[in-house]
Amino acid sequence: MTTILSLKDVELYYDHVYALKRVSIEMSEGETVALIGANGAGKSSILRAITGLRKIRSGEIHYMGERLDGIPPAEIVRKGIAMVPEGRRVFPFMSIKDNLLMGAFTRTDKAGITRTLDSVLQRFPRLRERYSQQASTLSGGEQQMMVIGRALMAAPRLLLLDEPSLGIAPKLVQDIARSIVAISRDEGVSVLLVEQNSRMALSISSRAYALATGAVALTGQSKDLMNDDRIKAAYLGGEL
Repeated sequence: MTTILSLKDVELYYDHVYALKRVSIEMSEGETVALIGANGAGKSSILRAITGLRKIRSGEIHYMGERLDGIPPAEIVRKGIAMVPEGRRVFPFMSIKDNLLMGAFTRTDKAGITRTLDSVLQRFPRLRERYSQQASTLSGGEQQMMVIGRALMAAPRLLLLDEPSLGIAPKLVQDIARSIVAISRDEGVSVLLVEQNSRMALSISSRAYALATGAVALTGQSKDLMNDDRIKAAYLGGEL
């Protein structure tokens, strides 16, 4: 399988405090990989490093065989990487339609944008029902669907999701989890999923990395980690 993303010995600091210490991860095209761990473990810092929002101090990041670190964030989006940030970050006074179209800012293919928009609305029918409403009128779960749709408007090959279940009602968490599975399956999009909801993350990913204090503590097939006593004790609240 083709490697779509690799990080090798990546170190990242906030001022003089390290956030990532010699982190190496790899994922194949079409794969869903989860990053799990407690608050402050370094999960979101990995996404910021990939997207160029934080400059790494050392190491290398490659995307589709090309060196990625040092490239401006807007250019990274154009290369096919889109991120759904933690906390949703919608444009509250803009309509759902305009929020979605903001995700296509790097594209010039009008017909393609229209096709992608229709695909997003088919995937998230609640958005079609509320298409002209202001984003501020949506529930937290509906806003999360919208920002995932907004990221898909960039037609990415790699989708980065930062805590998509955070602050979402349990029923909608299940809907969002199913959507992530469908996006990867139906559109062949590779997904890197950062989640504190480790049970959900492991259930929908093929492989996972468990992080602790800025370093990879464990890695393996998600189904194996789900039954690993160390993962159960640290992230899953004991026995499943």
